[in-house]
Order: sequence, then C-alpha cells, then structure tokens
Amino acid sequence: MIRIQLAKALRSLAFLNTEKKKRAAELIVANKELVFQNEEKEKRAVELFIANKKLVVQNREKEKKAAELIIANKELAFQNEEKEKRAAELVIANKELVVQNKEKEKRAGELIIANKELAFLNDEKEKRAAELVIANKELAFQNEEKEKRASELIIANKELAFQGDLKERRATELIIANKELESFTYISSHDLQEPLRKIQIFSTRLIDDESQNLSEKGKSYVLGMNEASTRMQSLIRDLLGYSRTTTSERKFVSTNLNTVIELVKKDFIEIITAKNATIKVVGECDVPVIPFQFHQLIQNIIGNALKFSKPDLSPLIIVKSKIVKRSEVISDKPLSAEEYCHITITDNGIGFAHKFKDHIFELFKRLHDKDKIPGTGIGLAIVKKIVENHNGLITASSEINKGACFDIYIPSNLPL
Repeated sequence: MIRIQLAKALRSLAFLNTEKKKRAAELIVANKELVFQNEEKEKRAVELFIANKKLVVQNREKEKKAAELIIANKELAFQNEEKEKRAAELVIANKELVVQNKEKEKRAGELIIANKELAFLNDEKEKRAAELVIANKELAFQNEEKEKRASELIIANKELAFQGDLKERRATELIIANKELESFTYISSHDLQEPLRKIQIFSTRLIDDESQNLSEKGKSYVLGMNEASTRMQSLIRDLLGYSRTTTSERKFVSTNLNTVIELVKKDFIEIITAKNATIKVVGECDVPVIPFQFHQLIQNIIGNALKFSKPDLSPLIIVKSKIVKRSEVISDKPLSAEEYCHITITDNGIGFAHKFKDHIFELFKRLHDKDKIPGTGIGLAIVKKIVENHNGLITASSEINKGACFDIYIPSNLPL
C-alpha cells in the first residue's frame, strides 16, 4: 500500500517537473524574444508588448502551478502527519521546491531587467512624442501659411482669369466688328459719298444757275434734295467715325483732361459765342487714353449739351474730374482697375425722360424731332464705344427740362 502511494507521489512530482521544464522552455523563448526586442529597440516595441502579454500568461500559469503545489504540499503534510514514510517524499518535494524558487528568482531578475528596458523605451517614446508635438506645431504653422498663400493665389488667379476673359471678349468683339465694318467702311468712304457729292453739286447748280427756270415747288424739291443729301453725308461721316472707334489701333497716351477740354472749346468757339455758353472745369486728371478717340468723346458730349440747350437760357456745362478707388465706383459689372478717373459732365439743357437713360447710347436712337434738332443718333453710341475701348464705364441720368448728367469712369493706369 505504501509503495503504491509512493509511486503516485513520484508520478505527481514527475508531472510537476515536466510542467516546470515546459515553463522553463517557454521562459527561454520569452527571454530570446526580449533580447531580440532590445536589439531592435523602438521598432520592436510592439513585439515587446506581445512578449509582456505572454509573460503575464506564463505568470498566470505559474500561479496556477503554485496553487497546485500548495495543494500538493497540503497533501504531503497530511501524509507526514498520517504516515512517517511520507517524510522522505516530502524532503524530495522540498528540494524540488527549492530548485523552483531559484528558477523563479532568476526569472524575477530577468523580469526586472526587462522592465528597466521597457522603462528606457518608454522614456525614449516620450522624448519622441515631445519632438513630434513640436514637429506638429511647426507643420500646423506651415499649413496655415500655405492656406494663406493658397487663398492669395486663388484671388490672384480669379483676377487673372477675369482679365483673361475680358481680353478674350474684347478680342472676339473686335474681330467681329472689324469684319463687319471693313466692307462697310470701304463702301461708305468711296461708293456712297461720291454720288452724294454729285447730288449736292448738281442741286446747288440748279439753284444757282436755273432758279429762274424753276417753279417755287421745283425750288423746294431741289432744296429738299440738297438737305437730304447733306443729312446723308453727315450720317455716313458719323458712321465712319463709329467704325474708326472699333477698327483703329489703340495706342494709349497719358493725357491731361483739361487740355482736351480746352481743345474741344476751340472746336465749338462759334457756337459757344453765339449761345453765350459757359463751360466750367473743376478738378484735374491725367489718364492714359487714345488721344483722338477721347477728344471725340468729350466733343460729342459737349456738342450735345450745346445742341440740346434751352432757347431762352444760356448753356452752362460743368466738367468735374477726380481720381476714385474701385470701391467707390457703383457698377453691376466687374471692374479691372484699382483706381479710376471719374468724369462728370452736367448741363442745364432740355434733358430727356429717365426711362431713356440706357437707350440713348444705342445706334440711331433719337429722342427729338430731326427737323427741329438735326442729328444722326450716332454720337452717344460713339461715346459709349470709346469708353468701352478704354475699359471704362458710362452712365446717364436726366429729367425733362432739368438738364442731363453723364458719369464716366476711365482707369487711371495703362491697360494690361
């Protein structure tokens, strides 16, 4: 009976030894993994974390085995109390326990070393984390700077795109207008004016040389023919002027506005004297313009102010000019320049109804009877075309018998 029990105890101890060897082998593998982790340092931090998990599992297994050993010790103690023969078996078991304790101490020492290494790795991680925080702040600052630059670049690109679109539209309009007006200009300047001159010459000769042979009705017919041919010649001349505003070469020259006004006053000196007109100039602007076109612009507007004056009132024409910022310009259209020369021309003439403020710039648009006030209805269309040639804006406002006002905005810098 004692031998059987001793055999059982030996088998139990053998099983414990086998389990201890397995645990020792697992610990050796873990130690090798820790050594490998130490060599790889930061890159193997994740693997060390896994190894630690394995050690935790091993410790749990050891605790289980320790619990089993406690049970075995209790059984041995019980056997010693019951039977003296179990004393030898207990001695052997105690020796085994001593060996196990030594192994545990070795593992504890190795675990301490591993923990120190982990602490060192954690310190290194914290340093890297601090460096990463600094790097992230620098990156955030750089990103903010990039966003600012990107916003500025977007605005610049929009402005460039707007300028490009504006140039393309102007180029397209110019090509179309040139094609339409090339043939018309040739016909107007040669084929139409020649027969008109002959009509005027022959009608004049009829009046001068044959008036005694003509009845009063005949004379009125000839005079009507002469006046009609004269109006036709004026119309052709104005149409040619309109075509030149589209087809002529655009060379911008910095020009003093007041100098242009003085030249225009000389053009109208006889009418100004006859009507006792006053042209008042306020302010001064130097602007880049196409000289002959800008002279025509001022000439047409002042000419209209003299033409459409009240018969019982001396004409008063006031021309004001000043440089304004883009933000001060009231317009629904996009503006390309930063500064503009704002020219205001007002008069005290017969004016026109407010509803015609846009129509007056259309070709052949007349608001008054041509028999009472002569004209072709092209003058203000030429004015608008010239303003557009300068990348500017023009608006008109008026009321009947309260005069008219023209607001003109011309870029103060040379066009790109």
